[in-house]
Parts: sequence; C-alpha cells; structure tokens
Amino acid sequence: MKKYSKKYVAAAKKVDSSKVYSIEEAVKLAKETSVTKFDSSVGVSMKLNVNPTLADQLIRGTISLPHGTGKTRTVLALTRNKQEEAKAAGADFVGDVDMLEKIKTENWFGFDVIVCTPDMMGELGKMGRLLGPKGLMPNPKTGTVTPEIGNAVKEIKQGKISYRVDKNGNLNVGCGRVSFSEGDLAENVLAFVDQIQKARPSTVKGTYVKTCVLHTTMGPGINFTYAGRN
Repeated sequence: MKKYSKKYVAAAKKVDSSKVYSIEEAVKLAKETSVTKFDSSVGVSMKLNVNPTLADQLIRGTISLPHGTGKTRTVLALTRNKQEEAKAAGADFVGDVDMLEKIKTENWFGFDVIVCTPDMMGELGKMGRLLGPKGLMPNPKTGTVTPEIGNAVKEIKQGKISYRVDKNGNLNVGCGRVSFSEGDLAENVLAFVDQIQKARPSTVKGTYVKTCVLHTTMGPGINFTYAGRN
C-alpha cells in the first residue's frame, strides 16, 4: 500500500473526491494543495470515450495557451538551408545530419522537441525507432515539420504545446504553474478543454469526456467540469 507524506495527506483532506468542481474552484484548490517547495506545474488529465485505433478518433494536435505553460522548452532545429533563421528564432540547437549523428552515437537527448524542414524527413525517418518511442518524432500535424521553421521555433518558445491521446483514451498536458494567478490558470485550462471538446469525432456516441482532473506536481487530483461539457 502506497504511503503518502503528511503534507499530501493534509492537502488531500481539502479536496472532496465525490465532488466535481468548477474550473475556478479547481484552480483555487490546486494552488492551495500544492505540496512542493518549488513552483509546481499544474496539469490537466482527461479521460475520453474514444478508440484511438480508429483514425478519426485519434485526438491529437497543438495549442498555444493564452498565458503559456511557464516552462521554457529546449528546441532542436534540423534544417539544411534555414539554419540562420532557426537560430534567430531562438532554437537552442541547430544542425542537420550532424545532430542526428550525435543523437545516434552519443545517445544525446538534451532537448524537449525537434522541429525540422521537410527536406530532413528522409534522414529522420531512419531514426524512427529511436525517436518515436520517446515522442520526439516531428510531424506535420503538430507543426514540427514545416518550411517555416522560424515561426515554428518561436511558437514553441512562446508556449505552444502538442497533445495526443494514448491507447486508453487518456490525455495529459501541463497548463501552467502554481505561481500563475487563478485567472490565468483558469483561462489556460478552459482553452485546452474547449479545444478538446471541439475535436469531438462525429462517430463518438454518448459521453465524450468522461473525466477531467486538475493536479499539481505530487499533489492530489481535483475533478472538475465546465459549461458545455458533454
């Protein structure tokens, strides 16, 4: 049986597990029940009634949250002809096959996301087995494969995030930090949940969003809902 710290137990007592809170109430509770000494991340977890093995029910995409995530992501830009554009946009690492060789030979993963121009996909495809399982393979659908590599880098640096439902219908994303104001956190959470609602496949019958949970790093989960949920 898992043992919890005294801080966690005290925080969990403030949350009514049988209640479904509004976004505003959940955000307030999340800030109150943060148990870490550092500025915890605030995340949203959703359980969707979808079958990801069906192409039209594989919920995935990107979103630029209104107030960012509070986290700076390290970007590796791979391009042959637009390296200066990528550097000027703020990419942390820039190169082409040389960087791929570094990943392969040195097992180097000192970055959070890869963006590339289309001409690099041939080389990247050879590394699918290495990058794919780590969720690092660029994809046009998430805007990480694009001829406009400078814009892609800027958007990621400004807080653009990608999401993808897992095989069990779960979505998990970071929506900010405990240090954010309640208003900013609530707007971020609403923006994300609203986007997922709009992505509802026409083939899904009955309840689409089964649960929404707000949580902080190592803090208790808080069930929430919002107007328009179905």
